[in-house]
Parts: sequence; C-alpha cells; structure tokens
Amino acid sequence: MSRRGGGASMGMDGGWWSYLRYDAERDRPRISWPLLRRVLGYAWPYRWRIALMFMVILASAGLGVIPPLLQRALIDQALPRGDLGLLNLLALGMIAVPVLTGLLGVLQRYLSASVGEGIICDLRTALFAHLQRMSLRFFTSTRSGELVARLNNDVVGAQQAVTSTVVSLFSNVLTLAATLTVMVALEWRLTLLAIGLLPLFILPARRVGDLLRRIAREQMTLNGQMNALLTETLSVSGALLVKLFGRADYESGRFTERARRVRDVGVRQALVGRWFFLGLSLVSAVGTALVFWVGGWLVLQGTFTVGTIVAFGAYLVQLYGPLSALTNARVEFATSLVSFERVFEVLDLPPDIRERPDARPLERVAGEVRFEHVSFSYQLAEQAAGKLPEVQRWRQRDLPPLSALERTNGAARATAPEMYVRDGAELAPVRWALEDVSFTVRAGQLAALVGPSGAGKTTVTYLLPRLYDPTSGRITIDGHDLRDLTLDSLAAQIGMVTQEPYLFHDTIRANLLYARPDATQAEIEAACRAANIHDFIVRLPDGYDTVVGERGYRLSGGEKQRLAIARVLLKDPCILVLDEATAHLDSESEALIQAALSEAMRGRTSLVIAHRLSTILAADVILVLDQGRLVEQGTHAELLARGGLYARLYETQFRAQQAGVAPTS
Repeated sequence: MSRRGGGASMGMDGGWWSYLRYDAERDRPRISWPLLRRVLGYAWPYRWRIALMFMVILASAGLGVIPPLLQRALIDQALPRGDLGLLNLLALGMIAVPVLTGLLGVLQRYLSASVGEGIICDLRTALFAHLQRMSLRFFTSTRSGELVARLNNDVVGAQQAVTSTVVSLFSNVLTLAATLTVMVALEWRLTLLAIGLLPLFILPARRVGDLLRRIAREQMTLNGQMNALLTETLSVSGALLVKLFGRADYESGRFTERARRVRDVGVRQALVGRWFFLGLSLVSAVGTALVFWVGGWLVLQGTFTVGTIVAFGAYLVQLYGPLSALTNARVEFATSLVSFERVFEVLDLPPDIRERPDARPLERVAGEVRFEHVSFSYQLAEQAAGKLPEVQRWRQRDLPPLSALERTNGAARATAPEMYVRDGAELAPVRWALEDVSFTVRAGQLAALVGPSGAGKTTVTYLLPRLYDPTSGRITIDGHDLRDLTLDSLAAQIGMVTQEPYLFHDTIRANLLYARPDATQAEIEAACRAANIHDFIVRLPDGYDTVVGERGYRLSGGEKQRLAIARVLLKDPCILVLDEATAHLDSESEALIQAALSEAMRGRTSLVIAHRLSTILAADVILVLDQGRLVEQGTHAELLARGGLYARLYETQFRAQQAGVAPTS
C-alpha cells in the first residue's frame, strides 16, 4: 500500500483496515495529566462562565427528553379519550420546549464563544510575548510562516478543544444519561437490546480514531509549510527576487505541490471520517430496526402501548447520536489537544538570551565598551538552544566547560579550544566567528571596524546589544558585564542602524515614534534635520503622515538610511552602533550624513563598520579583524606605518576614495 505525501491508496482487499491497524499501533493518542492541567490553566480564568454553560447544557438535556413523552401522551391518552384540553396542553408543550431549548442554545453559544475567544486571545498574547523574548538566532533559524501558522491555525484548534470538544462531550454525556433514565423507566428490556450494540460502536472507533489524530497533526504541519512559502514569496523582498530571476512558474509549481499535499490530507481526513460514520449509521439503523421489531411484537402481545414504541423510536435517535460521539470522544479530545501540544512546543522553547533574576538596570552611562577575550560561534549558539546535537570535545578532554571563565586579576579570560560538532554522521570542526578578541573603546570615542568580508565585524555589533551572548569571555559597558544588566535598560542605551534598515508599513511619523513614543513633533523634526531628511519629508504630499510601504520600499536606499539614522537620533542613546550605515548612499547623501553623524557622535561612544575612508580617518581607534581575530588596532597613521593587513586593505579598497579627503595626522 502506498503512503506517499499527503495521500494514501485505499483498496477493497482489506488493505484499508490493515492501514488503520498499522497507524493505530504506531501513534496512539496520548492524554497526559500534565497536559490536561496546563490546558485547564488557560480555562481557569473563565471558570464561572464555563460552570454556567454546563448548567445551561444540563437544562437543555432535561428539556430534550420531554418531546417523546408528549408524543406518547398524545397517542395513548389525548387521542383515544378525545380529551381536547389535554390535546391543547400537549400542543403548547410541543411549542414551548423547542422555544426554551432554542433560547438556552443561544445562551450556551454566547458563553461558549466568549470562553473560546478569550482563550484564543490569551494563547495568542502569551505566544506572541514569548516569541518577543526569543533571541535573534531563533528567528534566523525559523520560518516566519510556521510561526504565523502556530499563532493562527493552532490557536484556533486549541480553542475548539476547550469549547467545541469539551462542550460536545459534556452535552452528550448528559443527554445519554437522561435518555437512558427515561428509556429504562419506559421499558427496560428494549433498553438492554438498544445498548447491547455498544461493542459495534467501540471497535470501529478504536481503529479509526488514532489515524484521525495522526492526520490532524500532519495537516497542521503541511499547513505550516504552505504558510511559510506564502510568507517568503509574497513579501516585497520575496516578490522582487522572484521577478528578477524569472522564477514565477517555479514558485507557482512549489506552491501547487504544497497546496495539493494539504488537499490530499484533507481528503484523507474527510474519507476516514465519512467511512467511520457510515459504519456507525449502519449500526444505528440495525439497532433501531431490532428495537422496532421486538417492540412491535410486544405491542401485538399487548405488553405495552403504541405510544410507548413511538416514544422509544424517538429516544433511539437521542441514544445512538450521543453514543456514537462518545465512543470516539477520547480520540476526538486527544486529536483536538494536538493544537495545544503544538502551541506549547513554542511556549516551551527556552530563550537563549535570558535576563538574570538579580539583573540591574544600566544607569548613568559613560559609554566605555570593553571586549575581554571574547570568542563566539554561531554553531554553538544554535546548539545551546537545542538546535544541534551535543558538542563533543576532541583531544581537549582536560579542559573545563566552554561556558566557564577563568578569572585572572579580576579579568575574564577564556580560550577557544579545538572543538568538533556533529554534522550528520560526521564530526566537523567548530567555526569561530570571533576568537579571543579583546579591545577597549573609551567613552566618547569613535571605533571603526575594518576587515575583509566574513572577518567578524557584524558579529561584534551583534554581541554589543546582546543579540547573542559570547561563547566565552565577556563584554562590559562601564565595567558592567552585559549579562548582569536588564535587557530593557541595555537596549535603551544602545542605538543601532543595521545594514538594511527596516521600516514598518506605516507612516514616517509612526516609524520615528517607534524609537521614543512620547517624542514631540519638535523633537521629531530636530532628529530629522540632524539626519538631513526633514526637507525631503516636508516636500512629500502628506509630510510626516506619508506611508512608506512594506519595509519602506516606497523610499530610496539613501532615504531609508537617513530615516533610520533619524530614528536612532530620536532615541538619543549613549552608544551608537552603525553597521555599514552609509553603504547605500550616493556621494551627496553621504556628505550630508557624514556631517550629521559627526555632530551626533560627539559625546557618544560609537562603533562603526567602516567602508568609507572619511569614517576611518575620523576614528579614534581602528579595529582590524580577519577570520574572527583582532589582528591590528590603532590610528590610521599607526596602522599604515605597520604595513600589515590594514595597509593592504587601504591600498586595495580605500585609496580610490583618497581624492577630496584631507589626510589627518
């Protein structure tokens, strides 16, 4: 039998049932008490509404057993006796019961919806808040479409588990109990005959239920993959890439394949459910026929009345419906809990950048930055977050754990030993983005980071605002280890302009206020003037209320860069980090930005990834990185005199910019 992709072949030779048996053995539903307790924790704030909802269900179940009794009284008493008054009362009762049941149903639906939507809101906010605490590494290794699927599809499934599934379970139990009570009171022999068919309900449910649960998880996974593709290709950057490379047909083919897999698993789920309920319907039909046959024989014998057998027929519908649902209740509940499991999988991911319980805020910042024997590996950062297998030391068995620091004379010192990480079946050496890097940038100084591509410059700028933690060594601001500080206070003191500035699909004003929500219009305009972007903004038709488009694509590269710098200036941090902040600017815009940055950097500590000679010449210290190591540091003149890597970079990259730049001593 083929089980490929989202589909499964189903023959008429018994393969279908062997398929069900195979899946039942390999993936039984698991309902654990810790999971239930955690689910109940989200329902606990709504306990009074849930209690009222169950009371309404109880009342509805009680009303549900009345109509067959009214029919029995009509046939056995009102009509044979010609009692018009009783006939009128029975008719009014047949109207009143459905009206009351309907009103109770509206109230039950309101309570169910309020509880369900409340749980959705709580789950989404908890999930979103947890994702906000995850490190940059998490987002670089996770598809955003999959996260959106967890926030949308899985949360809705979790809501259904609490409201629809639980409500259905409780309602069916009460209906079944009330119906059986009345049926036993009417005729216990027919009741035993009716419930004697229970094994025929249970056996199919055991075979089909486990398969339905596995299909539900597979369907959620496939939907997440489809959403991921949508998010990647329908964003502005993704759409631009597709058009530039002429890959529209290819992406359409990829989406078609994933959409078909979602379709196939949906068809499988529908067919499995339909075959299952077809079998239950046949069992119900057989049970009804048997009851009517035996009951009809008893009526002919004069054992009980025609009204009783008519009432019994109505009760059979109320018996087999809930009975069919309850035989698979455990499986349905376990299947619905898959959504909770998938949500909890994200909530249980530990943030790898944690704030210590005794962390203190960073206040009165002078701005001295110090790297002390810092080593960092992106591989080990992922492994620490549970993404890679356990790191194995090779030929270094006597070394202490990598996270341990050897304290010497009050300074942290650690080395980057030769280490290996398992890559599939092979052991590969750990790649170090930074290795034993030490330097100091005094308060108010401008430090230029220089080096070839892949030297570790961007990694330095990521470690300072604690987007990652060093694998070994430590980083301090004014002598405070970054890991001893609160994350919010650290973020408040560091302003960063990344290589590719990100703007929200909102107005210019809203994007600027993201840095400081309480800033006045005068402060906004002052920051924009300092970044030489104010005059451009006021010339726009809507001025500061102009919508910039997704990721700011309605603006040029230079305009986005200057707007990003204005946003950082509005934040007014003590430390500036500029990751190739002028890389997208033309000569005129660069001159404007350089003038603005010169004023903005005054009195601030600044780390700049420098690709412009003007920035390098203005630097108080130049840090030259190569293959993750700090190979040189000093001023422009000192480094040229050494004739090392910086001198070679100057000859190959910066000398062409020499024209028009006055040399500095």
